[in-house]
Amino acid sequence: MILGGVSRVLLIEDDPAVREGLELALTRHGHRVRAVESGEQGLDRLRTDLPDVVVLDLMLPGIDGFEVCRRIRAARELPIIMLTARGDDMDVVAGLEAGADDYVVKPVQPRVLDARIRAVLRRLGRDQAELERHGDLTIDRASLVVVRHGVPVSLAPTELRLLLELSGTPGRVHSRQQLLESVWEHGYFGDSRLVDACVQRLRAKIEDDSAAPVYVQTVRGFGYRFGPV
Repeated sequence: MILGGVSRVLLIEDDPAVREGLELALTRHGHRVRAVESGEQGLDRLRTDLPDVVVLDLMLPGIDGFEVCRRIRAARELPIIMLTARGDDMDVVAGLEAGADDYVVKPVQPRVLDARIRAVLRRLGRDQAELERHGDLTIDRASLVVVRHGVPVSLAPTELRLLLELSGTPGRVHSRQQLLESVWEHGYFGDSRLVDACVQRLRAKIEDDSAAPVYVQTVRGFGYRFGPV
C-alpha cells in the first residue's frame, strides 16, 4: 500500500450519477478509482484487482451492500467504507456488524469521503514497534501480526488499529471520543457506534468468552481499557 502516492479505490455504487460524480471527484483528489455498479461486479473485480480500500453503497440491487461487506470481510482484510442513503441506526449498526470500518451518509461530500479514505489508510501505515505478550495474546507491532493461543488471528484493519491503541497503554481507560479521534481520526461529531461495533467484533476474535472479556474491558460510564490480564 502506497500511502504517500496514489491509493486504489474500488467504488461499488449502483446510481450512475452518484457513481460517476464520486469517481470523478476522488480522481481529482488523487485516488485511482475503479467503479462498478453492482455487488456482483464488485466481488468479481476483487478476484483480480488489489484495491487499497473499498467504498461500498449499502442499498445495492441483487447482492446488497451488507452481504457484499460480509463476503469481502470473510475473504480479505481490506478497509471498507460504506455509503448509506440515510443515517438510520439499524442500517449503520448492521453495516458495522457486517465488518465495515467506517461510513458516510449520502449525499456524499467528496472532500469528506476523501478524508475518510486517507484516514483509514493512514491508520494502516503508521509505524509500529516491539513484540508484546498479554496472557495468551501476542501482538507484533512491527509486522502487525496478532497471535492467540499460538494461532494467528485475522483482524480487519480498524479492529487491528483499535487493539494496538488499547494495548499500547494497558489499564488506561479510553473514552469513546478519544478512540474516535485516535483510531478513526474523527472529530467532535464522530459516531460512538463505530467504537462499540468494532469492540464487539474484536472481542469475538480475541476473547475466550466475549461476554466476559479479559482483554478489551468495558468501564461503564467511561469507555474501554485493555486488561490488565
